Amino acid sequence: MIEVSATFWIGFLILVLFLLSLDMFVFHKKGERVKVKKALWLSLFWISLALIFNVGIYFVFGKESAIEFFTAYLIEESLSIDNLFVFIIIFATFKIDLRYQHDVLFWGILGAIFFRAIFIFAGVALIERFGWIMYIFGAFLAFTGLKMAIDLVREKEGKQIEKVDISKNKIIRFFMKIIPTTDDISEVKFFKKIDGKLVATPFFIALLVIEMTDIIFAVDSIPAVLSVSTNTFIVYTSNIFAILGLRSFYFALRGIMDIFYYLKYTLSIILIFIGAKMILNHYSEIVRSDFHISNATSLIVISSLLAISIVASILRSKHLKNKTHR
Repeated sequence: MIEVSATFWIGFLILVLFLLSLDMFVFHKKGERVKVKKALWLSLFWISLALIFNVGIYFVFGKESAIEFFTAYLIEESLSIDNLFVFIIIFATFKIDLRYQHDVLFWGILGAIFFRAIFIFAGVALIERFGWIMYIFGAFLAFTGLKMAIDLVREKEGKQIEKVDISKNKIIRFFMKIIPTTDDISEVKFFKKIDGKLVATPFFIALLVIEMTDIIFAVDSIPAVLSVSTNTFIVYTSNIFAILGLRSFYFALRGIMDIFYYLKYTLSIILIFIGAKMILNHYSEIVRSDFHISNATSLIVISSLLAISIVASILRSKHLKNKTHR
């Protein structure tokens, strides 16, 4: 494994702090309603930045590391799209206006940066010490993908799928019992003083749910990315670049989520594929077989699946529009 010096880690963390400051104080004004056009341009900016960083990885660490980074970034970005659907539900539940959603997501990103570091370093440490855990990670991802596919089929057939009611979440209800809350959402403040008492606002509750959601999604995405590389620098940087662009993707895609009809089906297939890859590659390594699904192959499979699902979804959307106009 390529050793990454402390200089690269410090340099990357400084870059992240600079980008977060740029996003918070330059790209966005407080209380601004993010328009789709601006969100699309910002999404392009974050993707371009990740690709430029990927080129730097290529020249500093070599071709294999560059493929690992791009594959890990693509996996994390595609799996993170599921977060966007949940964000819409969270903000709708707590009645957070579009003008304030970016600020809440910004602080959610800071939490994600911290928690992802814990997950990634813990995951790599477990794999290095207990190689057999790759079977558990692989089986978990394959099971998750299969369950997602079954739920989608049942939903299509009109069968009732159990939905999670955020407002009835036990942790949220427990928190609201401990700390008094208010329904006041007139300004973006996580806490307010009312009659001399400190109370939590819906903004803080929404932030808490977003952080919990990210931790839940990380349980899927981190093992998936670890199937590509166990180099903590590659895994962490690819994760963070994907997360940094997530807010822009949210505002760009929130109005056209229905267009990506086949995307969730594709994500289930990707999870099953990655899970199978982890199991088969580790088994081949144990029995010293020549069989190995390379990262280059994974990149081709994943990017092809995503491209096919997006094209198919757009064609479906056009077909339905033409059908309604007849």
